[in-house]
Amino acid sequence: MASRSQAILLLQKQLKDLCKNPVDGFSAGLLDEENLFEWSVTIIGPPDTLYEGGFFNAIMSFPQNYPNSPPTVRFTSEMWHPNVYSDGKVCISILHPPGDDPNGYELASERWSPVHTVESIVLSIISMLSSPNDESPANVEAAKEWREQRENFKKKVSRCVRRSQEIM
Repeated sequence: MASRSQAILLLQKQLKDLCKNPVDGFSAGLLDEENLFEWSVTIIGPPDTLYEGGFFNAIMSFPQNYPNSPPTVRFTSEMWHPNVYSDGKVCISILHPPGDDPNGYELASERWSPVHTVESIVLSIISMLSSPNDESPANVEAAKEWREQRENFKKKVSRCVRRSQEIM
């Protein structure tokens, strides 16, 4: 079991690595310099997607026993996506607790693993923006619109992109 001090050391290392070697597509840092367990993330809408040109802010909250348990990620920017709950919380397999899925939708290998880093998590979210999974949606309305009314879906995403640009 990872202790709080191990989590702090790992988070410090990941923050230092991201500062030294920034990754295209997002920026990440501490929300408050006194708290390594709350990070602010800005994801740049991936090129050639409906989200292109957007600047989407999120908060990544790490548990005290990180990396044994996954963080939660919640968009604070408006987001219309099948895999994002209405409160902004991101729903992707790697952010689900490790082990077997009690509902049988995911393999244990698709769920959280301590090998994930802030970088791999955010890159997975960027990938999610590019390819929504409408098979097990967090936002049923967005998934239904994605499948059945693509033009309406595109309009809502365009509005989210515009609003994200106004906030920057």
